[in-house]
Amino acid sequence: MQITSPERPLTTPSARPPVVGAAAARLLTALVAAVALTATGCSSTGAGSADSRHPVGSVLRVPEDFRTVQQAVDVAREGETVLVGPGVYRESVRITKARVVLRGTDRTTVVLDGGLRLVNGVTVTGPGSVVENLTVHGYLANGVLFTGVTDEKLQQHGAGGSAYDPLDTARFPVVQGFRATRVTAYGNGLYGIYAFDARGGVIEDSYASGQADSGIYVGQCKPCDTVVRGNTVERNAVGIELTNASDGLSVLGNRVVGNRVGVTVNSNDLEALAPQHGAVIAGNVVADNNAADTPEQADGGFGIGIGIGGGTANRVLRNLVRGNRAAGVVITDPPGHPASGNRVEGNRADGNGADLVLASADPGNCFTGNLPAVQSPDGLETLAGCGVQGRGPLPAGRAAPVQAPPGIPFSQVPAPPAQPSLPDPTAPGRPATDLPGAVDPDAYPLPADPAAVPQKTG
Repeated sequence: MQITSPERPLTTPSARPPVVGAAAARLLTALVAAVALTATGCSSTGAGSADSRHPVGSVLRVPEDFRTVQQAVDVAREGETVLVGPGVYRESVRITKARVVLRGTDRTTVVLDGGLRLVNGVTVTGPGSVVENLTVHGYLANGVLFTGVTDEKLQQHGAGGSAYDPLDTARFPVVQGFRATRVTAYGNGLYGIYAFDARGGVIEDSYASGQADSGIYVGQCKPCDTVVRGNTVERNAVGIELTNASDGLSVLGNRVVGNRVGVTVNSNDLEALAPQHGAVIAGNVVADNNAADTPEQADGGFGIGIGIGGGTANRVLRNLVRGNRAAGVVITDPPGHPASGNRVEGNRADGNGADLVLASADPGNCFTGNLPAVQSPDGLETLAGCGVQGRGPLPAGRAAPVQAPPGIPFSQVPAPPAQPSLPDPTAPGRPATDLPGAVDPDAYPLPADPAAVPQKTG
């Protein structure tokens, strides 16, 4: 998520690479350089003797049968479940096999802790694998990373891709099938739950706070065939971020409250697969994204609910967008990527600095059936209503001027309250195959209460 420069009249997202801003990136690089590659896991596998001890289809238990999570993951066969008991596990975990389910017995008391020393919490490159019902905290980069990037040196930079260079999608084809369910990710240096170069996934019923960049990030996929649903993201620099993430991507029924910026949809040329295209953002609460006690994003964004920077043919439907000091819903053109064909319809946007803002010169964006108090430019829904034919460019809209306050280090964001665990953590594991399944954005109505998690109907 990147914010336009102070010289521009609008504060809104534009293109950026899948890393935090320049100052934080330099700090991350220095910290990572100081950590030996062997620190990516504090365990040895011990797989030889352990492999003969468990039958096919069994559950591998930590710490009863295996001292560390990585030892159990290394021994697990495809389709098996690694069940982790309460404790603090100071390790990084890599899941490279297909269809492995990594699950905690209790979401709050099973904690993977990076100690501000390790880079990634759980890195998943095995297709169809799952992370669920546990907490990831204190990693220099990501809490949970799903990616087709199998080069450990690239992963050591914290992102799925190779820093500021577009990723080679032929060398690293997408990982097919992933799921994060009831994961708590807080206080990590880049992203809480991160899907990059990944397809056919679900991020659901999870909680992300205190990330120095985004709580949940979906990047570089086309088609994505991914749904982000029922999550709560708060006290991050950015709540949910979509960059070069196109087609079959749905963000449904999430609560995005108290971040610096709520939701961003971006195109850039620093990753592959630009421009971004065809996401659906529906039935979310996106409110009060003006929190000062959050990590400060290096690009300075603050007070924005939903921002589309160069995205195309996205639908923003039936969201409750309230109390964002700069803008509720804003569309703008970053360099080289005009936003076009975006449809903003049926939202309730009120109490924002400016409720609806169109700063894109492209005549293909439209607004209709919203309930705003303030439109910029004035009369936006008349001038750029969906179905209006033959209109030309409009005067550029403007967000309300807001100065971003100083933030706090990601490591100082308090631990969240206990979050709901799986009802039965001993139930058979479900690998991430044939996902996301049927997705119906129409089942997510306009939320009535900004304090509640939106609910699906039907």
